[in-house]
Amino acid sequence: MTPQQLKKALIEAGLEVYRTLGDEIVLADRPRENLILDSGVRVRTPLNGTFRLRLVLRAEASAFSGESPEQLFERARALSVSAVERGFSELGTQATPMRDPADHERTLDTFYEVIYTREAATIDEACLDARFALGLEKSAATTR
Repeated sequence: MTPQQLKKALIEAGLEVYRTLGDEIVLADRPRENLILDSGVRVRTPLNGTFRLRLVLRAEASAFSGESPEQLFERARALSVSAVERGFSELGTQATPMRDPADHERTLDTFYEVIYTREAATIDEACLDARFALGLEKSAATTR
């Protein structure tokens, strides 16, 4: 299945596409009708007969002032309970700086992200898992 065929299948299943990155289709999150964002959920074209879903959960440093990177990664991991129960497994972590669009030397915030993955045997299974992942809270919130 090519990326274009996968994109078409995802759209036919009622999922909204944000963009295509190589062999991955990035699904869209629409917090408001007139706003479309990267959802943190991706579906990759089949490799060795299976589709791979990717889910990114995060904690923003600015929301938890004074916490260490490991504490922030743990906050992101806390969002994964139902995903892990469904078969997602941790692939890795990354700290992603959010640059000021007007001044690329200036960092506005840093996202501490934990990346999860899950294999799906069929496009139907991949769509069900993607819909599930889209429904998850993907960013840790402050408790203040």
